[in-house]
Amino acid sequence: MDTPQPRSLKEKQRQERELLILQVAEDVLLEKGYRDTSMDEIAARVGIAKGTLYLHFAKKEDLMLAFFEREMVGILTCLKKIYATHQSVQSRLEKFVKTIYSDPKERRGHLMYIFINSDDFTMTVKHQAQPIFAEIVQEVSALLDEGKANGEFDTLIPTPLMTTSFFSLLSPRTYRSLIERGYDPKEIMRYSLGIYFRGIGGQFSFATEQQS
Repeated sequence: MDTPQPRSLKEKQRQERELLILQVAEDVLLEKGYRDTSMDEIAARVGIAKGTLYLHFAKKEDLMLAFFEREMVGILTCLKKIYATHQSVQSRLEKFVKTIYSDPKERRGHLMYIFINSDDFTMTVKHQAQPIFAEIVQEVSALLDEGKANGEFDTLIPTPLMTTSFFSLLSPRTYRSLIERGYDPKEIMRYSLGIYFRGIGGQFSFATEQQS
């Protein structure tokens, strides 16, 4: 049986640098959006030459694809774990939203919004990352179908409409004007999800729940 070879120092440094590049890409993307995210700025913030950045990612689209695929895999893993629990469908969907917003910056909600709604997000990246996102959509759709089958949700509302409406709620960027007026993003999300669940025949528990 072959013994796994330890990584060389050079390879370890390369992987650590690549991880840092992805972290910085996230910061710039959340600050500026896809269109205004530049390889020059990412390289400068990482503290490397632009040529070094291109050794890792040949173009901006490759970097964004690697970043979004990593994030989507994390979201999908979370969703699959929640799907397997024995709670009501509404409780599982609420838990999914809470998990997305568990970090202080609510970054995953913002990233989902950018991926779904950004008109300037290149079709190449969107197309290549689509299979993972499609699996996330499929998991949510399956939960909604389960909720319709067990009487939690209105069977007359088409599942694709329920699914699209669910994802449209997932980013505070949707409510930018309210946030600018001082409303708390988590409070906005709680009430928006409460309105959503009432609209599809569920309960209003998410909106009235005390913030942890």
